[in-house]
Amino acid sequence: MSQIAINTSQNVNINFITASIGERILAYIIDGAIKVAYIIAAFYIFFSILNLGYLLDGLDQWSQMAVYIAITLPVSIYPVVLESLMEGQTPGKKLMKIRVVKIDGYQASFGDYLIRWVFRLIDTTFAGVVGLISMIVSKNNQRLGDIASGTAVISLKNNINISHTILENIHEDYIPSFPQVIGLSDNDMRIIKDNYIKALSVDDRQVITKLSEKIKSILKLEIDPTKMTERQFIGIIIKDYNYYTGKDS
Repeated sequence: MSQIAINTSQNVNINFITASIGERILAYIIDGAIKVAYIIAAFYIFFSILNLGYLLDGLDQWSQMAVYIAITLPVSIYPVVLESLMEGQTPGKKLMKIRVVKIDGYQASFGDYLIRWVFRLIDTTFAGVVGLISMIVSKNNQRLGDIASGTAVISLKNNINISHTILENIHEDYIPSFPQVIGLSDNDMRIIKDNYIKALSVDDRQVITKLSEKIKSILKLEIDPTKMTERQFIGIIIKDYNYYTGKDS
């Protein structure tokens, strides 16, 4: 699998494994099966259970088409709505443990998901051949929608432990030290924790020092080094963020 280096807002590079073409196709098939199941259920309820088919008899062709479009609308907007609600995932992507992310390190916005959705019309042309070719030839397995929106799809299969997320186990009686952490975003905290864990694993004191200084600069904090080490400081920052945002619940 290839890797993608995302340059974050703190000018830190983090390497992620890009989702393989096979994973993306399987996610697409799963989502497709869900869509088909919905259509079957919707039409069964409309025509068989509610027996509303007779309403179409008195309508012209355009009105009938409008009714069918209304019934199938959830299928059409399925990707953009669920990716927005599930932070870059659909049920298919969630099962395959892959996610849409911004290459610039920021959380993808509704506008980004919308651009991907619009370009899906092109990517699925000729039974998806256009999108498949784009993923094969692009550097980060990106289809045209990904390239246009500045996004990529990454694999989360190596991130199954709580230590690889912004989550942190804290006790119920935990007392926070730095309320200023509420000024950070989930993306900021994810970057901090990811780099902190990597630095600890190889005992990279230089990275820990730079990370500590960066946090202090952003939050405008002054810490007495005789009372708290840089490692203790970063650890407390992570726990405080989880405490104030309720991410451990």
